[in-house]
Amino acid sequence: MAHGAAHESSTKRIWYVFTLLSIATIVEVVLGIIKPQFLVETKFLSMKLLNWIFIILTIYKAYYITWAFMHMEGETKGLRRSVVWTAVFLISYLVFILLVEGDYIFEVYKSGFVKYNF
Repeated sequence: MAHGAAHESSTKRIWYVFTLLSIATIVEVVLGIIKPQFLVETKFLSMKLLNWIFIILTIYKAYYITWAFMHMEGETKGLRRSVVWTAVFLISYLVFILLVEGDYIFEVYKSGFVKYNF
């Protein structure tokens, strides 16, 4: 009898994770299609709020996929932190570097100080 209960619990868990990740993805897709004007025009740290929402939802989904599918909730606190938080910090850092450098290059091209002859 216990095996059936464990199976039912696992099935519920899978559907819960599927629903949660689907909702986050649907929000991303809908925002990408309709592009609300206030999210496109408003900037925070030299980037549109819509882009921040995409980045935050993507990091959340990556975190939750690691948490659920690598079964991190059942591991020790130290292992959870070393796996999950390291990935979250590295992804956040790489996104930050790409955005800062991308914004710099955009501003250089926009201001016209550098012209390339290809």
